[in-house]
Amino acid sequence: MSKREMYESRTEELLLPIAKESGVEIYDVEYVREGSDYYLRAYIDSPLGVSITDCETVSRALSDALDREDFIPDAYILEVSSPGLGRALKKDKHLKKSIGQQVEVKLFKPQEDRKEFSGELVGFDGDTLTVREDQVERCFRRADIALVRLAFDF
Repeated sequence: MSKREMYESRTEELLLPIAKESGVEIYDVEYVREGSDYYLRAYIDSPLGVSITDCETVSRALSDALDREDFIPDAYILEVSSPGLGRALKKDKHLKKSIGQQVEVKLFKPQEDRKEFSGELVGFDGDTLTVREDQVERCFRRADIALVRLAFDF
């Protein structure tokens, strides 16, 4: 397990009771470096939506728990937020929950002379995603996908 994975996993363990008490669920936790700064991001979600108050409550409790445990030696910026409308679908649970919804798929390499596809996510089996676009179903290997996220239309 890498340092990043360990930090994310341990943070998720600390966040679980906080999220439960706050009436939200954990969508994702990520520890990333952007420029010279490290960010520890916790994304929370709820069927009723996430408010700024929810984010603030969870952020304060998580910050206190992280200070007590003090397992990340580097300086970092803690952010707690909603995953947003165009949320990335990174985990199996995100993809399974999103079957039947509109998604955007971006590939590392072109397929059919394109790197971007959008349509209804109609299937996911762990290794492949199936997307229906204009009555045509296309399968994409997960390893070929750079990004898959919910599509939103205004």
